[in-house]
Amino acid sequence: MGKNITIIDYGLGNLRSVMRGIEAAGAQAVITGNAEEIAAADGIVLPGVGAFHEGMEQLGILRETVCGAIKDVPLLGICLGMQMLMDSSEEHGLHKGLGLIPGRVRRFPVVPGIKVPHMGWNTIRLEKEDCPLFTGLPREAHVYFVHSYYADTIPQYTLTSTEYIVPFASSVVRDMVYGVQFHPEKSGSVGLCLLKNFIDLV
Repeated sequence: MGKNITIIDYGLGNLRSVMRGIEAAGAQAVITGNAEEIAAADGIVLPGVGAFHEGMEQLGILRETVCGAIKDVPLLGICLGMQMLMDSSEEHGLHKGLGLIPGRVRRFPVVPGIKVPHMGWNTIRLEKEDCPLFTGLPREAHVYFVHSYYADTIPQYTLTSTEYIVPFASSVVRDMVYGVQFHPEKSGSVGLCLLKNFIDLV
């Protein structure tokens, strides 16, 4: 029987593109907002696009389900989904996150001539050599970003780093909780390899 990866549907996110990416990487993918199905998953993906406070509000009671499930299965947050893993965000006021990875989400500072959002291809640099999520990938790789806010955390939880106006954590890790600010489903062979690696964690 194939591995069942559950994509959390809370009303925000490119769910179908994430689903196609996971299926291309070799796993069965289910999109659901049902707490029981999420709790029974082999692995969980928390995608998302949009504002942080809207994401947390839309997630609602599923917050408890997600925080409970990670004791037994791996979780991958993508874009806004990664930001929601953090303690808090400064987007449109101060808002509390899931608190699964210590840190705060901050807006890129204004610099004349540099556009925000950070949109397009940029380099990620691996900061932890032995992380299974990046098995088979080079120390530096190009991936696709779309975001105006970034995760500010300490090196202990920084899996990859990227520079755009300021250095920031472009992916994070704590135990079986992973987050990527970029979109693996839009990042070609690098993103596909990362999704395969996540499936292998299940």
